[in-house]
Amino acid sequence: MIRSILYWGSLAGLIVGGLLFATTVSMADQPPSMSLGMILGYTGMLVALSLIFVAVKRHRDRAQGGVIRFWPAFAMGLGISLVAGVFYVLAWEAALAVSGMDFGAKYAEMLLDQRRAAGAGAEELATYAAELEAFRVQYANPLYRIPMTFTEIVPVGVLVSLVSAALLRNPRFMPLRRG
Repeated sequence: MIRSILYWGSLAGLIVGGLLFATTVSMADQPPSMSLGMILGYTGMLVALSLIFVAVKRHRDRAQGGVIRFWPAFAMGLGISLVAGVFYVLAWEAALAVSGMDFGAKYAEMLLDQRRAAGAGAEELATYAAELEAFRVQYANPLYRIPMTFTEIVPVGVLVSLVSAALLRNPRFMPLRRG
């Protein structure tokens, strides 16, 4: 099962990491669009992590004789998610290095502009700007940034793993067809 986890996790990681790297580098000079970034990012994660379902089904049908229990299926999905998450984090770090983008500063600037556009007062803006500056300084530290990046993809992987394990534990759900 470890070999399958590494294979499918690497494949999912290459998909999601490649998408992340390509979009980040190509859009590095533009101000970040939070809604577009979230849509692209989470759609890419969902597409890449759908390989969890494929991997668990394949393992169930080929190695387990068509039967798998919930917890082994869930563990396999989590393993694939963790491997894909490592690729995702490495792609983000590479994209930041290649593009030279200071994401923390751009993100903080965008949030401050949104608060300003919402009509916040000068005192509120000053307080918020100080909070965002603290975030920018923290985000510049890889020991802060790497775990934050990892927590973007892990919840999606847990959700896909739960759904896959719940569906595939039933041997009558998409049974292996011999023919």
